[in-house]
Amino acid sequence: MQKSAAPDVLVIGAGVIGLSVALAAQARGLVVAVLDREGPAAGASAGNAGAFAFTDILPLASPGILRKAPKWLLDPLGPLSVPPRYAHRIAPWMLRFWRACAPDRVAHSTRAQTALMDLSKAELEPFLHATGTLSMLRKDGNLQVYESRAELDASEPGWTARREHGIAFRHMDAEEMATLQPGLSPRFTHGTFTPGWYSIADPRDYVLALAERFTATGGTIERAAVSSLSLVGEGVEVATDAGPRRAGHAVIAAGAFSHRLARTIGERIPLETERGYNTTLPADAFDLRLQITFGGHGFVVSRLADGVRVGGAVELGGLDLPPNFRRSEAMMRKAQSFLPGLKSEGGRPWMGFRPSLPDSLPVIAPSKASPRVVHAFGHGHLGLTQSAGTARIVADLLTGRPPSIDLSPFSSRRF
Repeated sequence: MQKSAAPDVLVIGAGVIGLSVALAAQARGLVVAVLDREGPAAGASAGNAGAFAFTDILPLASPGILRKAPKWLLDPLGPLSVPPRYAHRIAPWMLRFWRACAPDRVAHSTRAQTALMDLSKAELEPFLHATGTLSMLRKDGNLQVYESRAELDASEPGWTARREHGIAFRHMDAEEMATLQPGLSPRFTHGTFTPGWYSIADPRDYVLALAERFTATGGTIERAAVSSLSLVGEGVEVATDAGPRRAGHAVIAAGAFSHRLARTIGERIPLETERGYNTTLPADAFDLRLQITFGGHGFVVSRLADGVRVGGAVELGGLDLPPNFRRSEAMMRKAQSFLPGLKSEGGRPWMGFRPSLPDSLPVIAPSKASPRVVHAFGHGHLGLTQSAGTARIVADLLTGRPPSIDLSPFSSRRF
């Protein structure tokens, strides 16, 4: 990138959201440059479970999580944890989260999430086709498993909400599950199969392919750490460790670091970090037919092009504490118990930052400071899922087209 060039749009962040936005804006005829301190697919976009979880319309903030949270929080290696030295930092966020669990707010978030999911699903295959990545898409579905009829019954309100929104699923017993996915422990007596749950062959390869497509069609990607934004004349100036950059618009899509950049233009957005852990095993570790969700234990096992990934859980620990890979080890021990034939040798542990807002909805909207800055962050564990829909919305905002869904639930003004 020539430093004298002033693109139409600077996208800050080269993860799946940032690169999807860059490609969508580029397709509208805009000149786009991407800035990222580490380069494409360096963060959560590389190590996620690889799922397009379009059926996952229920917010994490819900009455159900409030019932489970006390028990989970007592286990430092359980599905939800807060490191003691971070508890005081996250207390204001947790209060917002607790308020977001009110039934009326859950209903509001579910409607908004459903609208974004529907848009993202509709946009996905055209986006994959346009970017030459359609061959990476899989439509194997997801199997949620339960250890008793009572556990299945307790999940029924969530399935009722999905049914009301037109999401297909099928409850099944252990015999049916064994046909769909052999090798499950007999402790799992019931399950629910959702066929509309898609996946990508490998999330890192996918994001790298998007980066390659973007640069091949005239875009530029520069490794540069962005420290601040400022409004200058009819555009935006971005301060980086490689010098200032200017553009007509800027898009903040820097994942868990986005709130720090928003703060430099006067916005305080309560973004927190879900630290996600996983272990990727060799492809022959288990004959996995589809993604399996162990909801009662907060993790999934997913099939990648060259491996089996065991990961999930939520550690609300911010950006600066060192990783606690005992969480990965705890999930692996459970996975071996739940899938008795699983081979654990040769696993690669990983930890990444998921950007999370207390009501489980991302911020996709113009900044309060200026419409020349657009926010596209806070997707939690749904960044890959909602990437194509987010890209469509941001491209509409950048080119003055009316967004195809109501953006008020996704505005930073809601905080």
